[in-house]
Amino acid sequence: MTSEPKPIPPITLPPLENPQKEREWLKKSLHTWLDEEFLPETINQIIAERAAQIFIRQRLEGENDLGSLVIAIVTEMQAFDFSRSFYSEFAIANAVSDLILGSLGIDKCCGE
Repeated sequence: MTSEPKPIPPITLPPLENPQKEREWLKKSLHTWLDEEFLPETINQIIAERAAQIFIRQRLEGENDLGSLVIAIVTEMQAFDFSRSFYSEFAIANAVSDLILGSLGIDKCCGE
């Protein structure tokens, strides 16, 4: 008898306590990641700023589900012009998710 795969449980972030600090941390962490992943580019700072703004605005509106936050970043970053970048809205949202998971001590590979 084969057991059915278990769904991945949602990841709920702790309540937002210091929006400015969290925004700055995410902006800096994402900017560093972008610069290290390929080449440091001026556009990386703009991308990191925009993604951090979206993330914090969603958190201020009460969204604490990481999956929903990632979808919001993908959706809102679709309007961003990525023509001067190696990245896309999906890469940015995935990077934000990985950074958040790492900050929570969750293995991004296996969800453990």
